Amino acid sequence: MAQVNVTIPVYNEEVRLAASLPKLHRFLGEHCRYPFEVVVADNASTDRTLEVARSFAATHQAVSVMHLEEKGRGRAVKHSWSVSRADILSYMDVDLATDLAAFPPLIEALLGGGHDIAVGSRRLKPSLTTRGLKREIISRCYMLLVKTLFQTKFSDAQCGFKAITRSAATALLPLVEDNGWFMDTEVLILAEKLGYRIFDLPVRWVDDPDSRVRIWSTAIGDLKGLIRVRRNLAAGKFPTRFETRRRCLSSAMAGRSDPR
Repeated sequence: MAQVNVTIPVYNEEVRLAASLPKLHRFLGEHCRYPFEVVVADNASTDRTLEVARSFAATHQAVSVMHLEEKGRGRAVKHSWSVSRADILSYMDVDLATDLAAFPPLIEALLGGGHDIAVGSRRLKPSLTTRGLKREIISRCYMLLVKTLFQTKFSDAQCGFKAITRSAATALLPLVEDNGWFMDTEVLILAEKLGYRIFDLPVRWVDDPDSRVRIWSTAIGDLKGLIRVRRNLAAGKFPTRFETRRRCLSSAMAGRSDPR
C-alpha cells in the first residue's frame, strides 16, 4: 500500500507546533486511509521548537524529527522529501491555515494516477479564504505576475498545502535552486513547463495574523526568483520531461546494481 509523507517545515514555532502536531496526527489517524509519516523539519530554530517536536515524536511512532543547521523553508522541505521513501510527498504550514479536510482529496488526486502534483488553491473559490486586504492584494499581484511571465495555468503558487509524487519529485527537485519561500513556486513553474500534470484543489484557508512571513522581504526574494527562472528557461537550461525521466531511471538502475 502507498505511503504518504507529511512534512511540516518549522523555524521558531514552539507554540504553534505544540498545538498543531496533536491536531494533525489525530486527523491523519482518523481520515488518511494510507500509512503515513509526519516529519517535523526544523531549520535552525533557536527556541524550544526542536524540544517540542522530539517530545511528541517520542510517544507517536509515525512522527519523526529532522534538524537542519541552516534556515530556509524550501531547504527543509526539499531535504525531507529527498530522504523520505514515501510514494506521495506533501507539506503543509505549521499554522494549519488550510482546512485539513482538503488533505484526503489532495492525496487521492495523485494516487489515482491522473496528476503528478496537487496544490491547495485559495483562488478557485475566494469566498473560502479569510485574510487581510494587504496580503490579498500582494497575493493577487504575485499570481498575475507569474501568469504574465510564464503563461502558467495553476491558480495559486504560495498556498502552504501541496503534494507531489515521488517520481515527479525525483525529477524536479534537483532543478530547483531556491531554498526559501520561492521554492514551491519554482517547482510549479518548472513542472508545468516540463509537462507534469498539476491538480488545483479549492481549499478553505484562514490567515494567521501572527504569521512569521516577512511580506516585503519575501516579495523581493520571489521577484528575484521569477527573474532567474525566466532567464534560465529562455536559455534552455532545463531538460525535457523525457530527459528527466530517463535520468531518474538510469539512477534507479545504477542503485539496484550497486554491490553495496
